[in-house]
Amino acid sequence: MTTFVPDKEFTQLASEEQIARTVQALESHGIRIVVVQTGEEARSYVLDFIPTEAEVYDSPSRTLELIGLAEDIEHSTRFQSVRKRLRTLDRATQQREIRSLTASPDLLVGSVHAITEKGEVMLASATGSQLGSAAYGAGTVIWVVGTQKLVRTLEDGYRRIREYSLPLESERTQRVYGQSSAINKILIINGEALSGRITIVLIEQNLGF
Repeated sequence: MTTFVPDKEFTQLASEEQIARTVQALESHGIRIVVVQTGEEARSYVLDFIPTEAEVYDSPSRTLELIGLAEDIEHSTRFQSVRKRLRTLDRATQQREIRSLTASPDLLVGSVHAITEKGEVMLASATGSQLGSAAYGAGTVIWVVGTQKLVRTLEDGYRRIREYSLPLESERTQRVYGQSSAINKILIINGEALSGRITIVLIEQNLGF
């Protein structure tokens, strides 16, 4: 299998000016923003953010894996890991239970594929398993995002998903599942009506796809 060589356009960290423009746009759309310098800071912030006894679904995310959050969430004894419960279910016979668990957790933790300077958040998926909870089902959403994912326009975001995120995700799914990924569904969030429901932690590090 040929190894994908990422386009440097989509690996460069955003400038302070671009971060400032994006933060202002997101906050004007009802999305709370926290900017940190390192993955470790983001990890600590998110763990402190999660309420005790909350039901937490960490959607598939290379970013969460890299900073150790995926493992923290799955092995926590302070709150309930949805993913840990999912591993006990049979995908052939218990799809209804699986859909119910992922559709409306107390808290969704994950990442996104692109954020525009106008404050549009873009999230692509092959199955859509994390999109419903992100759009409405989860009580609270917290996304951890490296600033290399900040783009100028929606078209740049689509290009980032097609030309950068998809090839890297396909390499991963080919190794893990023996098949490539696909862009079957894309969620674009232009704003959040419920104050405090969505928080984005921007990390000034290149992390994730």
